[in-house]
This record gives sequence, structure tokens and C-alpha cells, in this order.
Amino acid sequence: MTEDKIKILLLGSGGRECALAWKLAQSPELDQLFIAPGNAGTAQYGTNVALNPMDFEQVAQFCTENRVDMLIVGSEDPLVAGITDYMDNHVQGLKVIGPNKYCAQLEGSKDFAKQFMQKHHIPTAAHLSVTAQNLDEGLRFLEQQQAPYVLKADGLAAGKGVLIINDLDEAKAELRAMLKGKFGNASATVVIEQFLKGIECSVFVITDGKTYKLLPVAKDYKRIGENDEGLNTGGMGAVSPVSFADEAFMDKVRTRIIEPTIEGMQGTGSAYVGFIFFGLMNVNGDPYVIEYNCRMGDPETEVVMPRIKSDLVPLLRAIGSSAFGSTPVVIDPRYAVTVMLVSGGYPQSYEKNKVITGLDEVEDSIVFHAGTKCGEDGKLLTSGGRVLAVTSYGDTKDEALARSFESIKHINFDKMYYRRDIGFDLK
Repeated sequence: MTEDKIKILLLGSGGRECALAWKLAQSPELDQLFIAPGNAGTAQYGTNVALNPMDFEQVAQFCTENRVDMLIVGSEDPLVAGITDYMDNHVQGLKVIGPNKYCAQLEGSKDFAKQFMQKHHIPTAAHLSVTAQNLDEGLRFLEQQQAPYVLKADGLAAGKGVLIINDLDEAKAELRAMLKGKFGNASATVVIEQFLKGIECSVFVITDGKTYKLLPVAKDYKRIGENDEGLNTGGMGAVSPVSFADEAFMDKVRTRIIEPTIEGMQGTGSAYVGFIFFGLMNVNGDPYVIEYNCRMGDPETEVVMPRIKSDLVPLLRAIGSSAFGSTPVVIDPRYAVTVMLVSGGYPQSYEKNKVITGLDEVEDSIVFHAGTKCGEDGKLLTSGGRVLAVTSYGDTKDEALARSFESIKHINFDKMYYRRDIGFDLK
């Protein structure tokens, strides 16, 4: 290893990991970047490695044999399953960016998160956790709520475990179905929530367990159809900055949500280290937590990383040392907007292995790969529902969006679809 340079292994294969790899690769402090398993796009920024992020023994062996200094865990499944604890016990000197198994319950268990927020007086919607044992209480709680009714599977359900239902009888039927295994073990407990009316945003911090650095705020668009209609997806696009997340709003976010969360975790004797995603609802100027994620969001990372002007590697290296507090995060004042190009039929059934063309003609945007792979003949192919994220800068949101649309004109694959109204509800 070159003096003062480090080797990093990044776990994941989506647009989020592509954006992280793009950012990490720019650092003069980077010796080598491995991405496992990665995609066709991440291969531009480092070396893709055929590792399963859920095979902790295999990951630990790779880190040891390749003298990896830092492991960045991109997605939630390994974190919730305890990869940080495993690596701490099996690989000497490896710095893991990601919370331990206990702290990752903030995302891994909605019930845990709700109890944590209640204990630390963090604003969130009224709720009740329901199992087969207290079903009758759950049905009564539903009757006390006003439509729409919100049902959330307690555990991880690949982004599909949240139902928002307008009819009370249907909500009761879905509650019973969830408890009987509609989402497998993830819905053995169901959290019923009061519906909050407002506008959402995603707030991200990186923390060493004591202090934190605020990253750019973003807003993503989950519905497949324009005007936020149709089925939920993994995200059809994102915007940063967010017009309503002004200084007054963010002061409330810091004092009411971010700081009590970090201090609350510290109080458990299990300090939270890594990225925290706060999914927030702005209700008449007051922030409420809808959900926690124990990692960066996707497609928000595709606008957050481009807006960080400072080097990310020194900040990550400073975690665990006194230098963390004084390591700067410099934010680009420009807007960044990303538009997701998806496979026809997504989020339901869709075809794969469609040839992608035109990326070499894109000049004014950054294209992050999500569901892509290289075919045997070297052609770029689709391999997922969300295929590419086209990110552009602009002095205004509309300027950035127009640049992305102009770039999209060059890109093509069979049945390609995208939303043309990303950012429509922001000034």
C-alpha cells in the first residue's frame, strides 16, 4: 500500500453504490477501490469483485487477503444481519462504515424504531404495534384513525412492506393478511400508523457516534406514474437541495430529530457509526420521522454525492478520531437532479438483457448505473428494473432537470421509461 493511501471495499450493486464509487474514486487518498458485486458502471471507478455481501465469511476473507483498510456497506440487509459486528470480530484493523446490528434495528425493525422515538421524544406519527396476540386491539386502533390507513411490516420487506389504504374494511383485511405472512416473517408484527399529511424529504448525516456532519438534503419520487400516481418503486428520481428545507426547518430537524437520535443511541451503550437516513414529513413547517434507514438512500445518493465538493475519504477516515469534528464537508450550491430510466413493466414484471446504447454521447450529465451488466460480446445490457440514473447540475432545479432530459435523448433501450415531472411539487 502506498503511504497514507487506503484500500476500500464497497458492498452493493445499485445506483447508490455507483454514485459512492464515483465519489470515492476522485480521492487522492485512495489506493484501490473494490466493489462487490458492483455493476457495469462501478467497473469504471474500481475493480468489481464477485462477492455476496451477505456471505460475511467470504467478505472477511477477501478483506484479509487484500489488506483492505475500510469496508463501506452500501445496502441495509448486511447491516441488519450484523456484518459490522462480524467484521469487528474477524478482521483486525478494518474500519467498517455502517452501524452494528443493534443500531441497525432503526431500519430493521419499525417497532424498535417507534419505541426508540417514543422514549427519546422524537416527533413521529401516532402508532400501535400489532401481532396475532393483540389483533383485536389493532382493529380497534384502526377504527379510531381517519383514512387513509397506514400499515407497515415491522421487518425488511424489500421496500414493499408499507400499505396505504383508504377503506377501513380493506385495511382490516390487509392487517390480517400481513399477520398471516403476506410479507413473510417481516410482517409477523405490523405497525399501524396515523397518516401524516405533508411533503417529504430525505435528510442524511454521517456520524462517529458522538458528533455528526449534515450532508445535502434531497427529495425522492417513489411512484411509477407522474403526479405521484401508480405503484411504489425503489425511486424514480431525486432533487437536491429541497426548497422548503430552509434554515428554520433544518434547525428543528437538528434539535428535535438528529441530535436526540445520536444521543439516544449513545445512551444505549451502542454508539451509532456511519450514515443515517431520516425520512421526514414536513407537516406545516414541523418535521416528523416517517422512517430511519441505516445507510444512504437510492436514488438520493445520486444527487447527494455530486453536491459534496470536498473529499469524502478523509471524512470517513476521521471517524473514530478527534479529527472527525474538524474535517470539513463543502457543499456545491448548485442544484442536482437525477432521473431514473427504468425497464418497461417495472415495478411489476419486466424483461432483462435489453441492449443499452448512446451513453458515449452524453456530455452534460453524470450517468450512474443501477441495473446494468456487460454481455459476453461487450455490449451493455439491462439487468434490473431501475437501470440508469441520469444526474445533472443547474443553477436552478428546472435547469438541472432540462439537462438530464437533454442527455436522456441520446440513451436508448427497448421499453425504456422515465418520469418527466421529477421535482414537480417543489418551488
